[in-house]
Amino acid sequence: MDFELKGKHAILTGGSRGIGRATVLALARQGVTVTTCHVRDSDDVGSLADDLAGLGADHLIARCDVADEAQVERLVDQAYERFGPVDLLVNNAGVISHLPLDHLGPDEWRRVVDTNLTGMYHTIRKALPRFAPGASVVNITSAVARHGMPAAAHYVASKAAVMGLTRALCKEFGPRGVRINAIASGLIETDQMGAVSDEGRAKYHEMIPLGRIGRPEEIAQAVLFLASGAASYITGATLDVDGGI
Repeated sequence: MDFELKGKHAILTGGSRGIGRATVLALARQGVTVTTCHVRDSDDVGSLADDLAGLGADHLIARCDVADEAQVERLVDQAYERFGPVDLLVNNAGVISHLPLDHLGPDEWRRVVDTNLTGMYHTIRKALPRFAPGASVVNITSAVARHGMPAAAHYVASKAAVMGLTRALCKEFGPRGVRINAIASGLIETDQMGAVSDEGRAKYHEMIPLGRIGRPEEIAQAVLFLASGAASYITGATLDVDGGI
């Protein structure tokens, strides 16, 4: 499907693995020039660069911790200087850990919230003056923001806050012609799912009305839709892509 995004410039955070990687490649296949980042070097970063080169896609892959304001400013400046105004910002970078509240210390609380929520504040705020006319923002959140999850209060709180941030900023950005939406992702085949036992997978399949775990590419397709003209009157929304869980 052609989402008519050819020639656009996107910044996507956390692009080396999982949902981020699938979205970077989906954007590149649509003819989008992509700036993406990763927090640490890995083989995944090199293979992503190879994949993008194989598509003939012009791209920038940089190291950036979105919790660090100075690093985010440098990323946005590099992207703008190389590729010009930003048509799409996809806030995908995120971290998770599983700790009950009585074992959840302030350092770990801050690590998760600073990446998942404050990181979005940094990227949106720094990218705002670099946006092209008609730009859009897509924030990746999680279905657990609506349903909750034990031993993950910090993660759930950060993801629920993303929905509120999205709704608040649509009021500010609408008069500027900028749309901002979120995607609440369900259970997706990423590295984290690799540690789940066959028994655990069977339970997940029973929980999910569609009877299966989602694919990163299915989140990527939702990003393409929200970035496209087909979603031109959608802003402030959180789109559930979760198999009906």
